[in-house]
Amino acid sequence: MFPEEHRASLPVPAFPRQTLVSLLVFAACWEALAHVAPLLGIPPFAVPGFLTIAKRLAAVTPFDVIVTLARVVGALIVSFLMGVMLAIAMYRSDALEQYLRPMIRILMAVPVVSWILFAVLWFPGVEFRIGFVLVAVCGPVFLVDALDAMRGVPRELREMMRSFRPTPRQFFLKLMLPAIVPSLFTSWKVNISLAIRVVTIAELVGAVTGIGHQLSVAQELFSVADVFAWTLVLVVLLFLLEALVARVESRMLRWRA
Repeated sequence: MFPEEHRASLPVPAFPRQTLVSLLVFAACWEALAHVAPLLGIPPFAVPGFLTIAKRLAAVTPFDVIVTLARVVGALIVSFLMGVMLAIAMYRSDALEQYLRPMIRILMAVPVVSWILFAVLWFPGVEFRIGFVLVAVCGPVFLVDALDAMRGVPRELREMMRSFRPTPRQFFLKLMLPAIVPSLFTSWKVNISLAIRVVTIAELVGAVTGIGHQLSVAQELFSVADVFAWTLVLVVLLFLLEALVARVESRMLRWRA
């Protein structure tokens, strides 16, 4: 009885009418611009119509999509594990936090382009370069979010938990982990969007596979339709990954519904 009532109370995701109207208006404007572009002195290839884009979209190679997706997911998992473990160590040691927090802030201030140049100069393997850049950019975000979430647990709850004399493992699993899970999901959502953008830039340098490489080829061929098609693929990947994280979040945080 209760599970049925609970499922009925959960919000059902819907596609807002306003979003559909906005997309249709944009599509109509783009298609109109594609038809009048030659009259305005704009080369036809610069503003391709949706029929041309659809043909290029149909020619998208699944292998490159899978490669990019694997790079993003693999790097995010490594970044998450490293960031959370280091956050736990910094939470348990004030001295370690005082020494490492300034370095973390410096790492977060380094531009993505600089990380790519460092990777090219330091490492010979393309896959390791891309993974290094993604971890260097996404790892600090996981770390800071997890550490701030731990610091945000009320002192009363921590003192109450310690009154039961838990082991360090019990203290983390019973109190800290449930308390920081919502912040970790938020961090995942932020990092997915960040990783999708970063991996594309990283693949532009030296990679011979992936969506970034295909965008580089399209740029060399002055093919706006290919750029548009691969960009749509990236957007779809982003939406799918975010939807997956949101699905897991809704299941793990049912108590908030």
